[in-house]
Amino acid sequence: MFGVDLRQVVAGILTLAMFVMLIHMIKRDHFDAVQDKLPGVTDEVSFESGKFDGTHVRKNLGLYKGDADELKACWVKPSDMGVQSEGYVTFSLTNGPEYHISQIADAVIVARSLGATLVIPDIRGSQPGDKRNFEDIYDLDVFMRSMEGVVAVVKNLPDQISTKNIAVVKVPNRVTEDYIATHVEPIYRSKGNIRLATYFPSINMRKAGKKGDTDSVACLAMFGSLELQPEIRDLVDSMVERLKTLSRKTDGQFIAVDLRVEMLDKKGCRPDNDGEKSCYNAQEIAVFLRKIGFNKDTTIYVTESRWDSSLDSLKDLFPKTYTKEAIMPADKKTKFLDSQDSELEKVIDFYISSQSDVFVPAISGLLYANVAGKRIGAGKTQILVPADIQDSSASASNFLSPYVSKKNHFAYSLKTFEEAGNKNGFQFMYSCKSMDVNISYN
Repeated sequence: MFGVDLRQVVAGILTLAMFVMLIHMIKRDHFDAVQDKLPGVTDEVSFESGKFDGTHVRKNLGLYKGDADELKACWVKPSDMGVQSEGYVTFSLTNGPEYHISQIADAVIVARSLGATLVIPDIRGSQPGDKRNFEDIYDLDVFMRSMEGVVAVVKNLPDQISTKNIAVVKVPNRVTEDYIATHVEPIYRSKGNIRLATYFPSINMRKAGKKGDTDSVACLAMFGSLELQPEIRDLVDSMVERLKTLSRKTDGQFIAVDLRVEMLDKKGCRPDNDGEKSCYNAQEIAVFLRKIGFNKDTTIYVTESRWDSSLDSLKDLFPKTYTKEAIMPADKKTKFLDSQDSELEKVIDFYISSQSDVFVPAISGLLYANVAGKRIGAGKTQILVPADIQDSSASASNFLSPYVSKKNHFAYSLKTFEEAGNKNGFQFMYSCKSMDVNISYN
């Protein structure tokens, strides 16, 4: 009979044991909860009124997990745009990409409601004379194609129309059909052409209670019409890849934190009468992230353009913390960073924050709200809102943005495309595969 070599048996057993141990190591979460108690802040906080709801997230998802499948909306354009009038609607994009998304949506809704032709907007910065063409930042062809069958679009006003004779009409963000009929249409019918200026009475990206054509058009405009032009898109992609390369110890995953020192200085970051805060400084963000389980190997991108000494407390706990200055390719800095062009810097921040594995808004506002919308649409639902944590550690799932935990962001209205479309002349076809996010309109 065949003899058995004892050494081969032992080697086989050891190999099997090592294989089993490797499987268990792979299954472990990437980060262990922090055990040591860290100094924290003492204010009870909330970004949206009320305490945060605990969200049932499976423990084995890990700190970077929780992403759902991308919301996929496919639509067949309507057969016609209704009765078209002779007039034009003009407007400008201002104050950065978080505002651009909302301004585009309002302009498209108004133009479609009036049967007017929409003129491609210019883009204006915060400084006098800071003006550029739409295609300097966004892909014009993509926008034009997205609007086909929705609203008529031209690049420029006809030469015979003077901009001096166009009436300026202010409209609130999330403008409604009723508001347009009452406050906008009479001026448009009288003057023939209007220039829109969107104002923001409040930051409200929660779903409306009423479904309809307006929601469908707004969703398309906000999440399906604006894409970066190739040069800026390639720059953002290269910076994201750089951050992933720096995150080898976390499987290429990184956090984006919207933390701008100038904004923090303006807000003061003090609690209101209810003990709630609308922003957090670098030390508070560092403590928050450590207490929910992120360790020193975590890579963090902050939206502050250049290093500021106030960020040192964040880097003390997370040495791999970077600004644009540190990760932007050297040959791009002159144009996109050294030029002091804040508009381009805002665009970079917005889109990196939309693509990161985790997003943490240190500042509550429209950037938080519209980045959340972009992320929800892409299935990147790991959005963690900071808070004071009295204990030495806590579960990250307790700090999911209410936009996600309550599924009340306007982006979830994508599901209403088919319902609203069939009712209002659109023929939308919608498909959605969802695992961790159950999309509904409640």
